[in-house]
Amino acid sequence: MFQGTRHEYGMELASITDPKLLDVLAELRRREPIFQRPEFGTTRADFESMTTPDFWEIGASGNRYSRQHVLDELERRHAQPAEEAWETADFRCQELAPDIYLLTYTLRQGERKTRRATIWQRTSDGWKVVFHQGTLMNGP
Repeated sequence: MFQGTRHEYGMELASITDPKLLDVLAELRRREPIFQRPEFGTTRADFESMTTPDFWEIGASGNRYSRQHVLDELERRHAQPAEEAWETADFRCQELAPDIYLLTYTLRQGERKTRRATIWQRTSDGWKVVFHQGTLMNGP
């Protein structure tokens, strides 16, 4: 196994966003965690309008989920909403292509901690989610 620190081996990326992207970072940060911000919608139609038709995600379990599956699950969850505490940190935004951005951050839900990655597309209709992934973290 590695004998040095994670920083020595480049395993830990600093959460630094290019200063020219700070406005995009602020816009996207307000939308995360996706599907958990009531001001951006709580209905299936809202979730459909905030995702691209080819949206998909990889859950913290490692399973891949289609847009249809995610929409079905969101509809079920929002039928009986539960109060959940979310804490986000370590946001970073990176431009992948014109109007396509990768937003990464850390999400803490009680004792569960995950790294999150969302690919966002800026469209004439507003921001749309193209892809999302959650990865469980070990340790602090």
